[in-house]
Order: sequence, then structure tokens, then C-alpha cells
Amino acid sequence: MNDNPIANVREYLTDLQERITSTVAMVDGGAFVVDRWSKPPGEKLQGSGITQILEDGAVFERAGCGFSHVTGPQLPPSATQHRPELAGAPFEAMGVSLVFHPRNPYVPTVHMNVRMIAATPAGGAPVCWFGGGMDLTPYYGFDEDAVHFHRTCKAALDPFGVDKYPRFKRWCDEYFYLKHRDEQRGIGGVFFDDFAELGFDGSFAMLSSVGDAFLDAYLPIVDRRKNTPYGERERSFQLYRRGRYVEFNLVWDRGTHFGLQSGGRSESILLSMPPLVSWAYNRKTKKGTPEDRLYREFLVRKDWV
Repeated sequence: MNDNPIANVREYLTDLQERITSTVAMVDGGAFVVDRWSKPPGEKLQGSGITQILEDGAVFERAGCGFSHVTGPQLPPSATQHRPELAGAPFEAMGVSLVFHPRNPYVPTVHMNVRMIAATPAGGAPVCWFGGGMDLTPYYGFDEDAVHFHRTCKAALDPFGVDKYPRFKRWCDEYFYLKHRDEQRGIGGVFFDDFAELGFDGSFAMLSSVGDAFLDAYLPIVDRRKNTPYGERERSFQLYRRGRYVEFNLVWDRGTHFGLQSGGRSESILLSMPPLVSWAYNRKTKKGTPEDRLYREFLVRKDWV
């Protein structure tokens, strides 16, 4: 470990990205393209990152996992809506963000993000906080998958206080909610932001526990569902439901807004977008179908643990 705590966070995040992408590449049989980038001198936002992307794989139609570390002269509005005292403060931000869109409709899409932001208000000491979490978006619901995902999230957080999972689970349900549709994006997971209440070391340890739990939370579900037979009906529903994912990320997601508002690299910020998606006017599901069960039993807030 380095004596510089910020350097330790960066080292952890780059290692996490490599662990996840190397494992997922073995599951898929394909390889991630590694795109190392840096912001040109003179731009408002400075920094660098590593975007890794796997497209048209056997298991994943698109799997993106990005690391970025940037500095800027002023926090964007999306970062100060809950911290108005930091408006105008220069900042440093780093994180790993991923979204995996599977090929098989019976495998859920997954999102995970872990990040740290530090800001220095005028005349004040630096303020540092952590955020992140993971959530699952199934197209066809299975109780055992939802229970496994949530139990793994809970196990990652319990060492840091038994209040953390129920609190962050509720936060996730409230955050990943399409207000314009009155609809949950998926079955949730855990989400937290502006978190520093365990001190730097304790908060960083909690963040690391969440990041380290990702593969255990998701890959057993992939293994169970990736070879399930499907047809055009399931594929059509998957593409339609992916439209909700696009709507949330572009309309409501704070991370996407932070990146775009701060002058971030659009190609990396938008790696969360699915490769194929469809919309249909006023599409309805028939009662008693698996598609209808998704809405009635999975796209609702419930206690999976």
C-alpha cells in the first residue's frame, strides 16, 4: 500500500477493473478491447482512463468496464445538488463503472459502479466521499437469482454495520426508478452516495467490499441462464426492455450527467448503452405470461433477503 490514500484508491480500482474483465473474458470466450485514453492539454477536464469493451461475444452482446481518473476546476451541478456548499469547488474523481448486456434474454443486464470524489472548497480543507453499488435488471424473473444477488450484496455490507444493506437497498430502489414511467428499472441491489461516515479508511474498505463482491453476485446467475433456449418472442421483449435502460441512463442517472456536464469522454461515458434496442408504442403484456410476471413480481420494491 502507498502512503498516499488517493493513490491507494486508484491502485485498487485499476486492479478491480482488470480482475473483472479478465474473469468475464474467460466466461465469454472473447477478448476485451483495451482503450487507454487521456484528455488533451487545454481542456477544462484533465485526466486519463482505461476503457475496456467486449462486443458481439458468445455470452455478452456488449460488456463495457471503464476506469477514469479526472480533475476539474469546478464540480458540475449533478455533484452538488446534495452538497451545495461545494458549488464551484475544484475536484478530483476516479472510479470503475460497468454495464454488461447479455445476449441471452434469460441472463439479466447488470450495472456496478464504485467511485471516489474529492473537492476543495475555497478557504477550506479537502472533502472526500465515496459512492457506488450494483443493481440487476432481468428481462425474465427468477426468484433464486434475485435472492442470490441481494444476499451477496448484504454479505458485503454487513461487516460495516447491519444498517447498511437495508439502507442502501432502499436507496437503490428509490434511485433506479423511472419517474416518467412510474416503474422500477430492475430488481435493485444496493446504492450509496456522498458516503464518508466511516472515515476515509472505513469508507474505502466498504467500497472495496462492494466492488469485490460483484463477480460472486453476478456470475453464478450468468452460469445458470446463459444456455437457456429462447426464441424471437424473448428477444423482442429483451430489446424492448433495454429501452428502459437507455431512458434511465440518459434522463435520470447522476453518473452519466456528471460525466457529460464536466466535459468527460462521451465514448467512455456512454459505454453503458446496449448495442441493439427497440421501442414500441403503448406495448402491453398478456396476463399470465412470463413477461407479465416480470412487471407484477419483479419490477416492484420487495424484500428479497
